[in-house]
Amino acid sequence: MGHTTWRPSAAPPVLRARAKMLAEIRAYFARAGVMEVETPLCSRASGTDPALEPLRTRYTGPGAPTGEVLYLQTSPEFSMKRLIAAGSGPIYQICKAFRDGERGALHNPEFSLLEWYRPGFDHHRLMDEVADLVRVVMGRRLPLRKLTYAEAFSPLGIDPHTATAADLKERARVLGMAEAEHLELDAADPWLDLLFTGYIECALGRGDLCLVYDYPASKASLARVRSGVPAVAERFELYIDGVELANGFHELADAGEQQERFRRELAQRALNGRSLPAIDQNLLAALEAGLPDCSGVAIGLDRLLMVLLGKPRIDQVLAFPLERA
Repeated sequence: MGHTTWRPSAAPPVLRARAKMLAEIRAYFARAGVMEVETPLCSRASGTDPALEPLRTRYTGPGAPTGEVLYLQTSPEFSMKRLIAAGSGPIYQICKAFRDGERGALHNPEFSLLEWYRPGFDHHRLMDEVADLVRVVMGRRLPLRKLTYAEAFSPLGIDPHTATAADLKERARVLGMAEAEHLELDAADPWLDLLFTGYIECALGRGDLCLVYDYPASKASLARVRSGVPAVAERFELYIDGVELANGFHELADAGEQQERFRRELAQRALNGRSLPAIDQNLLAALEAGLPDCSGVAIGLDRLLMVLLGKPRIDQVLAFPLERA
């Protein structure tokens, strides 16, 4: 009996739709005067996000006779910011990214990413451009809806900026979420994540492009934090048909603050038993040299294609997912 895993899991019309999508994206940025760039897939450093685990490889050769660990990028963000700091102007990249331990209906450990950076844009202006690009690729003008993170939680009667872990656990229990019965989490953030992904997310972007913004400051990641009551992260995410497609930031440019965030995230990774990658000193040096005021965003292209074609599983839009690679 012959093996069938040599066959692609995406049908030929899907492969043609992917090629069309990529061509339309490149044409869009050509019209907008945004330059396409390429940066390395492998690096000596990696992001420190506690929720992500990088894939690793090993280089042995000139300069590393005993071998050196290299990380496959979870996103091209750090390298692209270095280009922006060096004066590249607006740039975009279509590339592969890699994340260990992620496999499912919406996840493959190797996936396609579109990322771009706009000097002079705040996150609101970039949100509008994200919506414009997605409408062009989809070929229809879906209405745009913008919600603050707090407004997204309003159907639950919760203020995510002030709710305690006990408040959130009780709300999860009332909603019948199984996690509320067996998880003991002392911080609010994990409960916010559970409620958002388990209850709120699925209703977002039904018949529209839904952009959620002004996240709690604790969820800033690489975004600026705007002071106020409450302080909020100048960050946004795009949802269509209940699927998260994009994550964007008004980019943090303070090298000292970025270094402190890296240290906090490494401490959290240690508590979670995750690997401890080296901090990217080249990024910190670029921020120290001066990153122009800018905003950036990443869009998962496989997920975007899923939404365009109405496919429920990522395998249906990949030529060769993990099991066929």
